[in-house]
Amino acid sequence: MGELQVAEFGEGPRVVLVHGPGTWARHDTFGFGAQLELADEFQVVLPDRRGYGGSPDVERNDYRQDAEDVAELVGEGAHLVGHSSGGVVAMLAALHNPAAVRSLTLIEPACFQIALDAPVVAEAVRRNREALAAFPEGTSDEDLVRLNFESVGFPAPEPTPELVRATRTALREFPSWEAHIPVEGLTRLPVQVITGTWDVAPPAYRTHGGEPLLECARATAQRLDAEVLRVPGTSHWPHSQRADVVNPELRRFWRP
Repeated sequence: MGELQVAEFGEGPRVVLVHGPGTWARHDTFGFGAQLELADEFQVVLPDRRGYGGSPDVERNDYRQDAEDVAELVGEGAHLVGHSSGGVVAMLAALHNPAAVRSLTLIEPACFQIALDAPVVAEAVRRNREALAAFPEGTSDEDLVRLNFESVGFPAPEPTPELVRATRTALREFPSWEAHIPVEGLTRLPVQVITGTWDVAPPAYRTHGGEPLLECARATAQRLDAEVLRVPGTSHWPHSQRADVVNPELRRFWRP
């Protein structure tokens, strides 16, 4: 575990937060930078998944390896949080030792296989497979970042080395939307599902990204009998877009 970049803040009940693709743990917008304030009450543990942030490069990032890393961080007991593909990692990590997981929070979980019987999800998986197969090789760093953001209606940020590396890792990783998750092993855990309302997203992103993800969240919450929090004015990052709403709910959920 020493080879991973793992930042820990505060004291109290242990909480492990697992970031999604194309970012790193402490990123203020796409990671969990907005959750650092929770370290006033909890021990906040922020690992960078392999190939992201300060963690070492890998030939191809694998959610199964990430799950093993996270399960080790959970240790003998922790609350567990995962965003997007990090939600898939968190669920698989929880399955390693459910008794050690005090609670499970899934933020916009990209667990498409759980909801594959919904046409909007099946279509999203088909479209994702085609897009990944057709992505042009040899794309420059600048074009890589630009295409990644502009394809969903967002202006491209500066292609910093950290962002370029995270974007390339996301393109190479085994897709979380292909992961099969035996959710029956998680049904005894306290589970919370947090989503955006997607009313602020660009139309194309809301249609092709938001609708499938909302269906994944709905199906997951139903299968796990989870609490559901829909955060108005947010899309795929409710924890950073409205930390003023999400952080108090996390505190409530983690307290005895």
